[in-house]
Amino acid sequence: MSVETKALLKSEEIKPKIGSRVLNGKEDLLSGDIAGEIRELLEARGVLVFPKIGFTSEEQVAFTKTLGTFAPEQAGGDEEITKITLDVKENPSSAEYLKGSLYWHIDGTRNDVPILASLLTCIKPSPKGTGNTGFANTYSAFEDLPEEKKAEYEQYRVVHGPWASLFYYEPEPSLAKLQAYAGIGEQELPLVWKHKSGRKSLVIGCTAAQVVGKSALESAMIIHGLRDWATGPNFTYSHEWEVGDLVMWDNTGTMHRAEPYDPSCGRMMHRTKLEGEEAFVYA
Repeated sequence: MSVETKALLKSEEIKPKIGSRVLNGKEDLLSGDIAGEIRELLEARGVLVFPKIGFTSEEQVAFTKTLGTFAPEQAGGDEEITKITLDVKENPSSAEYLKGSLYWHIDGTRNDVPILASLLTCIKPSPKGTGNTGFANTYSAFEDLPEEKKAEYEQYRVVHGPWASLFYYEPEPSLAKLQAYAGIGEQELPLVWKHKSGRKSLVIGCTAAQVVGKSALESAMIIHGLRDWATGPNFTYSHEWEVGDLVMWDNTGTMHRAEPYDPSCGRMMHRTKLEGEEAFVYA
C-alpha cells in the first residue's frame, strides 16, 4: 500500500536580512502543499528566488493562484501574463511608463490596498552585467533604525504620486505630460506602515513627493535619507537573471527596481501578481 507524503519546503538564505532561494521542484510548487510555508517565508525574507524553475505561462498563473487571489493587470481583466520590457516594439502602450521602474519603488502607492506580491519569470535576460532587479527590505530597514528615529518617523505622512517618479528620468517634462501623470492620482500615506502582523515597514521610493507639514528641502532630506538607509548593502539583494528564473517579492515590505539595460536588447519578463490583503492604514 502506497503512502502519500506531503512536500516539505526546502530553502536557503541568500543574505542575512533579505532573500531566500526555494529549492523545491515544479511538482511541489504546483501542488499547493507548501503554499502556506512559502507565504510565511516571503514575509520573513522579502524576496524568494526559484532558480531556473522554468514555468510556462500557464504554470506561473497556476502557481500564483496557490498563494492567494490572482490579480489581473486591469480591474475586471483576463487572467493573463503581463509582459515587462522597455522595448517599445513589444510593449508600446506602457514602455514609457515603465521607465519609472528603474528607480526604487513600491507598487500601488496610489491605491488603498496595494498588491501583496509580484512574481517575475525571466524569458530573456539582458546581457550579463545589466538588467538585474534590485530589492530592498523595508521591514528590516525600519527595524534596524535607532529607537528615537523610529518614533519620529512614525508621526509622518507622505504624499505619493506617479507624477513624482517622472522627474527621476525626465527632469524637465512638458506640462502636458506632467498633467497626464498627475491624472493617475496621488495619495497621502503613512511613512511607517503598521501592519496587522505587528511588524512595521517604510513606505518610500520614487513616488514619494513630500512629507506633510515639511518644506520641500526637509521632505527631501527625510525621504532620500531613508532611501539611502534602506537601500544600503545590509538590506538589499540584486538578482542577476537567467532564463527560467522566477523571483517573487513581498510588495508590502520590499522596494524594487530594474537596474539599467539597453531597451533594445530584448530583455523580457513575464509578471503575475497577488491581490492585496491589507490596506496601508487599517482600523
